[in-house]
Amino acid sequence: MIKIKTPEQIEMMRESALVVSRTLGMLASEIKPGANPLKLDRLAEEFIREQGAEPGFLGMYDFPNTLNWSPNAQVVHGIPNNQLLKDGDIISVDCGALKNGYYGDHAYTFEVGEVAEETRKLLKVTKESLYIGIRELKVGNRVGDVAFAIQKHCESHGYGVVRELVGHGLGTDLHEDPQMPNYGKRGRGKKFVEGMVVAIEPMINMGTRRIKQLNDGWTILTADGKPSAHFEHDVAIVDGKPELLSTFQYIYDALGIESNEEEEFRKSPIIL
Repeated sequence: MIKIKTPEQIEMMRESALVVSRTLGMLASEIKPGANPLKLDRLAEEFIREQGAEPGFLGMYDFPNTLNWSPNAQVVHGIPNNQLLKDGDIISVDCGALKNGYYGDHAYTFEVGEVAEETRKLLKVTKESLYIGIRELKVGNRVGDVAFAIQKHCESHGYGVVRELVGHGLGTDLHEDPQMPNYGKRGRGKKFVEGMVVAIEPMINMGTRRIKQLNDGWTILTADGKPSAHFEHDVAIVDGKPELLSTFQYIYDALGIESNEEEEFRKSPIIL
């Protein structure tokens, strides 16, 4: 069942989303060659608690950490360890926070040092697909409209769109209805209405769309060992249109990237 949010609830969800946005911004300046994932996981937990929130992932379904930490060929749900980051790595950092009874859930794939140009293109296209999908989240459209837009953009570049893992509704539970896949057909699925809040999160592979799981029961890998990218935003439907509750701007500020997210959103390709 889809749980519609009031304007007041959406504002509380924005607070939760921004806890995560600020946490990713804090981590951005720490993600570099030689960084220890477990140390960064502890920093993230402390930073979330300092903001009056609780880590959203820690202990959920028995997950052992604050961050989903997924480098290179890991798609999502990786577990932080003591393997230091290396020049040329990419790392998907997915983070959740619970504040005032509502969840924020937000992810960004970072470059570590000098990253191969073909991998940088994967990140660029995946982030574009996030904005392209968000654009379709409006009253009267359906889940399939978002899914189709993401799929078409990524597959037009020859990338694999993961099928088994999807975005989701968000609220007092981390995972609510509707499911938000990154592949599908226009005009299919649940219809969007005012007050819906969802997490849209393209998970895109450089090669095959197929995946496998490690024996830890969590970590998802690309089946061919090629890199994967993952970006995620929390989005509400307000006045019939999509409104970002989370932001990458803290990351851009930390990294000295001269980019404006609203402008990125506006300039993302149009899918016909």
